[in-house]
Amino acid sequence: MIDIQDIKQRFGIIGNAPALNRAIEVAVQVAPTDLSVLITGESGVGKESFPQIIHQFSSRKHGRYIAVNCGAIPEGTIDSELFGHVKGSLTGALSDRKGYFEVADGGTIFLDEVGELPLSTQVRLLRVLEAGEYIRVGSSDVLKTNVRVVAATNLDIPKAINNGKFREDLYYRLNTVPVQVPPLRERRDDIYLLFRKFTTDFATKYRMPPIKLDEEAKHILTSFPWPGNVRQLKNITEQISIIEKEREISGITLRGYLPHFHEHQLPAIYQKESENTFSNEREILYKVLFDMKKDMTDLKKLVLDLMQHGEDSPKVKSENARIITKLYQEDELDINVEQIPEVKLQKVSQPTPVIAKPEHLIQDTEEYIEETLSLEEKEKELIQKALSKYSGKRKYAAQELGISERTLYRKIKEYNIN
Repeated sequence: MIDIQDIKQRFGIIGNAPALNRAIEVAVQVAPTDLSVLITGESGVGKESFPQIIHQFSSRKHGRYIAVNCGAIPEGTIDSELFGHVKGSLTGALSDRKGYFEVADGGTIFLDEVGELPLSTQVRLLRVLEAGEYIRVGSSDVLKTNVRVVAATNLDIPKAINNGKFREDLYYRLNTVPVQVPPLRERRDDIYLLFRKFTTDFATKYRMPPIKLDEEAKHILTSFPWPGNVRQLKNITEQISIIEKEREISGITLRGYLPHFHEHQLPAIYQKESENTFSNEREILYKVLFDMKKDMTDLKKLVLDLMQHGEDSPKVKSENARIITKLYQEDELDINVEQIPEVKLQKVSQPTPVIAKPEHLIQDTEEYIEETLSLEEKEKELIQKALSKYSGKRKYAAQELGISERTLYRKIKEYNIN
């Protein structure tokens, strides 16, 4: 018969929540076997206690127990840390080195934050779990190991699988026996027990009387959601124990230490990514050219309507109000449909009517030569300017244009640029 209370006291676990007791029972039941165990739960719930329970109640309790935080090891060295390396295989590898799987042979290895492992390392780990074999970095010799693997993560592994960040076969191999550790918000009755335990520990550590809570503060403490779970509760208890001179804490005082969690949990408006985003500078250039072409077409339409219908036509004002407003808004002229400048037509001897503009809009004009809006011509012109700017040096011209030298060389041949 498993005595849950003895196990809690031995490993420093506080709480009587049914979900917590169930997790401890599963860990003890699976300990005598060699099955892989995956411990899941939010950050700060105390997942690190369960691999120790599994190790101490297993036949490997006299072997090595090694805990590895996979998220704290750089991607470039994690293979060497886990599986070892041979001399000369890496920069600074002056001698052979044993990895954690070799050192923990006959014992238990705890892989914390296993969801942070890179995909290449996941393949190696799957080989260890299936066949007990691994290869040191830089070696071709297959080595054997007899190690119990217990993993833990706070990630949503099925979601990571769908995103291509975690191997599905490794998940099923690790998740032979799942252990779910409940978050603190689902253990309301345990919150005050943990608080009292922490206040006693800090009173002994700092040699001061333990703090107490009034009824309002107790209600606030137990109703707070605690997103950081046990770790957050411990940190806040330590802050209050050190900073507050009064040993009895009121609700107002306690609120000053709790973050405004609800303000950050309001529903956010989801904004779909705009279709007008650009992946590179060339697309921006094309977009500008297309906009210029559209503006030119709108201007031509406006002039034609004025020539055909005259300045007093309401149809012209209503259909072209957007165009006219866009023209004058850059000059900070608040122009609406009613404030459109009057345009008068004068009859001349030529059959083509001439538009007379108000004096404040009259500008010196030059002969207008319509430029081509062909994208190929514009691209050719930009390439010529870049080559001219750097005296024909294609490397710098390509950097200026934001393309590779190979692409630039192909464009030069395509447009026959000398």
